[in-house]
Amino acid sequence: MLYVVIALLPTSLFGIYNFGFKALVLMLATIASCVASEWVYNKIIHKEDTVRDLSAVVTGLLLALNLPVTLPVWEAVLGGVFAIVVVKCLFGGLGQNFMNPALGARCFLLIAFAADMTNFVTDTYTGATPLAAMRNGEAVNTMQLLIGKTAGTIGETSAVAVLIGAIFLILMGVIELRIPAAYLGSFVVFMLLFGGHGFDGNYLTAQLCGGGLMLGAFFMATDYVTSPITPMGQIVFGICCGVLTGLFRTCGANAEGVSFAIILSNLLVPMIEKCTVPRAFGVVKEPKTQEGGK
Repeated sequence: MLYVVIALLPTSLFGIYNFGFKALVLMLATIASCVASEWVYNKIIHKEDTVRDLSAVVTGLLLALNLPVTLPVWEAVLGGVFAIVVVKCLFGGLGQNFMNPALGARCFLLIAFAADMTNFVTDTYTGATPLAAMRNGEAVNTMQLLIGKTAGTIGETSAVAVLIGAIFLILMGVIELRIPAAYLGSFVVFMLLFGGHGFDGNYLTAQLCGGGLMLGAFFMATDYVTSPITPMGQIVFGICCGVLTGLFRTCGANAEGVSFAIILSNLLVPMIEKCTVPRAFGVVKEPKTQEGGK
C-alpha cells in the first residue's frame, strides 16, 4: 500500500499544480474521511485496528483523483465514508470487498450528485472534457492530453504522470502487466472495430489518454482483492474491462465509462476464476493395501 501511495504522488502533485489548492483540500478531505471511517467502524464493532495497513489512505487518495475539483468538500467526505463503510467494512474489510471501494464511491456520487460530478468548469478550464469534445465532433490536442493541461477529474488528466507511477509499481513488483495490457489492448481493438474512426492514430491516442482509462487500468483494475488471481483470469478480466469501456464510450450516454466497466468486471471475477483455474495433469493412484490390513 505504501508503494501505491508513492506511485500516486506524480499524479497527485500534477493534479494540485493543474487545478490549484482546492485539489489538495479534496485529497486531504477524502483521505481523512476514509481513515476516520475505518477507525470508528473498527471501534464500534470491537475489531482490531486496521488503519495502519494504509489501505484506507489509498482508497481516499484514489477517490480524490477520480473527482472533479469543483465538487463540494462535504460530498467528497460522504464519498469517503461510503467507500469504507458500505463497500469495504460491511463486507468484512480488506480482502473481502467485492468491488474497488474508490470506484464504488465514485459511482455512488455520480448517481447521487450527477450535476456536481460532471461539472468540470474551473477558472482555468471552461470548455468540455476531451472525451466530451470528441463525442461532439471537436478536435482535441493529444499533446495536452499526454501532459495533462486539460479539464477533467483531478488525477485523470496527465497520462505521463500516471505512467510514471505505473512504471514504479511494475519495477517494484507490485503489479503485473497482464491486466493493464489486456485492458488497453482490447480497448484499442474495440475502438478500431466500432469506434467509427478506423485506424486514426490521433483519435486512438486521445481515447487512451483521455478520461480515467490510464488511471483505471494501472491503479484500480489491478487491485489484488477485486481482480482474479489466476494468470488467464487476469487476461480475461482485462479484456472484459476493455470491451465494456469501449461499449460505454461508443454507445452510452456518458463519455467516460471506466468506473462502471471495472465495477461490472469486478462482479464477474468469481465466475472468471472458476473457469480459468489451471487443471492438474495426470492422476494420483492410491497405494494398494495387503490382505489382513498389513
